[in-house]
Amino acid sequence: MALLLSAPRRSRGSHKPRASHLIPLLAAAVIAMPSITAVAYLLWPTWTPKAPDDNKRLPVSIGQTVFNVPERAFRVKVQRHSGPQERIDLSFLYPSLATPDAPRRVTAESAEDEPQALDRIFLSITAHHDSLAPDALVRTIYPRYLDTARTQAEDGLSMHAFRDGTPYAGEDLFIAQTPALVTRCTREAMTPGMCLSERRIGDADLTFRFPRQWLTEWRDVAGAMERLAQQVRPMQDR
Repeated sequence: MALLLSAPRRSRGSHKPRASHLIPLLAAAVIAMPSITAVAYLLWPTWTPKAPDDNKRLPVSIGQTVFNVPERAFRVKVQRHSGPQERIDLSFLYPSLATPDAPRRVTAESAEDEPQALDRIFLSITAHHDSLAPDALVRTIYPRYLDTARTQAEDGLSMHAFRDGTPYAGEDLFIAQTPALVTRCTREAMTPGMCLSERRIGDADLTFRFPRQWLTEWRDVAGAMERLAQQVRPMQDR
């Protein structure tokens, strides 16, 4: 005998539409939507990075001496604020002395080790803590290490070579009287020679750095450093 099996049939009356179950959920979503939108609007971050102002200057105190610094001149982002600081690192385009565009990321530790651009003059302002003044260094320390047989002068600028085996080996000292200029420069080698010139203002030492090749127009360089020193000079002296 063959058995016939068939799937059970659902009665028509047992099927109930489920669409009605969604109506309360949709209504709740519609009611809650304005509240969700308002909360999202309030919590969503609305700030955008602010670019340094071309004309804004920040008062920065080094020791007890306050300098007036162009905001865009800072090389190290973390230093770009007013108030007391131990050191700031700045750069300016040469010869215009305008502030440059936003620089690549530089830290205070790497500021002196960064490759030096040949179109900029760099300025570091640091607290001197009563260390030997730059002019005293020129009078009392440098002469001990100079090679007196290797001295020459050209166009009002005299060059004095440092002896080999001294702390300044491989460098030359350049001195001029009018306009005044004293700078210590590394010699040209695999990398361009760089010059360092220092002066003291109040509680801070100003250290300028620029390419040695600029010394062919040394009067212009001396004038540029003087203008920068005046530009950032202590605010109480204005």
